[in-house]
Amino acid sequence: MSLVQVNPAPGSLYVISAPSGAGKTSLVSALLEDDSHVRLSISHTTRAPRSAEQPGVSYHFVDRPTFVSMIGQGAFMEHAEVFGNFYGTSHDSVNRAMEAGADVILEIDWQGAQQIRRTRPDCITVFILPPSLPALKQRLQNRGQDSAEVIERRLKEASEEISHYGEYDYLVVNETFDVALKDLKAIFRAERLRRSLQQLRYESVLSHLISGTDNSA
Repeated sequence: MSLVQVNPAPGSLYVISAPSGAGKTSLVSALLEDDSHVRLSISHTTRAPRSAEQPGVSYHFVDRPTFVSMIGQGAFMEHAEVFGNFYGTSHDSVNRAMEAGADVILEIDWQGAQQIRRTRPDCITVFILPPSLPALKQRLQNRGQDSAEVIERRLKEASEEISHYGEYDYLVVNETFDVALKDLKAIFRAERLRRSLQQLRYESVLSHLISGTDNSA
């Protein structure tokens, strides 16, 4: 019996948001290690590279005039200015990865997610929730990166961010990391089984099944 013919299909665009300390970055990193068909979008920024950052890997580093020019050209799916520096996601880099069949993840906040929905209403959105605010506070403290004052500010910001959960397609509660990772993987698996994508992949199989002809020869 011959192997089933599978046609290439474009990847999907995922937007993943979470309050600081909810575990989004760790979950996405684990997903990237496990799933070779997933790519993390590389943003453009006007800030200077840090010591461990590599151009084209950590960010696409550009000067401010170049970034402003790209805004004028409509090059970005979303962009924002944070602490005097611009950050943005370009249409071109995301589209090229998706056309190659990769699922692309954007790690952005709820405001960036709103911009993405306006330009790409077909995007799939996921919000990572902590199990409780006390648990979130403990995680922020355990990181050892912020002062008590900064942690309290992040907790207040978290409540505002979480209030936008209803704008997302999926909610993943990160109480136990392994369970949350399985839930995140399940979302990607289910989305890949959507009829529209499966129809592209198995066009020949469907044609033979519907016509009643034998394609095993």
